[in-house]
Amino acid sequence: MKDFALLIGNDINNINPGKSWKQLLEDITSYCGVNHINREEKPFPLLYEEIFLSAIRTKRIEEKDLKTYIAKIVSEINENEIHERIRSMGVPHIMTTNYEFSIEGRPPKTNSSLVTEKLYSIFRKHEMDGTTYWHLHGDCNNPISINLGYEHYCGQLQNMRNYTLTGTDYKTEGILKESLVRRLTHKKPVNYQSWIDLFFTKDIYILGLGLDFVESDLWWLLTYRARSKYYKTKFPINNKITYFIPAEYEARSKSKLEILRANDVDVIPLKSKNKLSYYKSVLNMIDKNGK
Repeated sequence: MKDFALLIGNDINNINPGKSWKQLLEDITSYCGVNHINREEKPFPLLYEEIFLSAIRTKRIEEKDLKTYIAKIVSEINENEIHERIRSMGVPHIMTTNYEFSIEGRPPKTNSSLVTEKLYSIFRKHEMDGTTYWHLHGDCNNPISINLGYEHYCGQLQNMRNYTLTGTDYKTEGILKESLVRRLTHKKPVNYQSWIDLFFTKDIYILGLGLDFVESDLWWLLTYRARSKYYKTKFPINNKITYFIPAEYEARSKSKLEILRANDVDVIPLKSKNKLSYYKSVLNMIDKNGK
């Protein structure tokens, strides 16, 4: 049985022609009535705050309405053969920063999380056809959970750090309240109640994810894991994290790749003639290594 996890980003949705990120931004600014905003050279979480804060001053919109609108747009993304191939691999855990359910092939009917989260996504999961899916940045079924702005990113990171270092205070029956670090240090059960558990215990393959530096939550987790492994070792960390990137992006991503390697992430550039063949090559390599 395969015993690894995938972390998948939005780029797998770009194999088929569809709405680009630039077009999505245009839709959002039009919906908010703030087309005058300059979108160049601004980190998206802060740009989102500018769009929203400008909109509530003029149109007095509710954020839940804006996120419901965004959920409707991204829900229209169609799946392609790579989504189908991923499902067929029989991977126990699939994490994604995407909001829609194209990887699953259909929206889930139930949420199997131990904690019912409205805003953040530490425990957010559902199970379909033998695979546990984790939506790290929220999902379209719960529009308010969609992680876009700086405020949301910071709140998500705070909850991630609490779960990892100090533990939880949820009263949900069956939840392990001790911090992940303490459980790992004393060799207690992990239970995989949060996707954070996977980063310390399972081999993870990352594909289709740009991992821009604005993804502060994921960069914190990678950094903390590396520090725990090499600096303040309290428990063994033996899993491997592998990041795939198209070879044509390697030179322009030099700084990011250097930091990933420093944080104990293996980087694999792959050449391909187009996006579809690239992802087929990535999945073939994962299939081969994961057996």
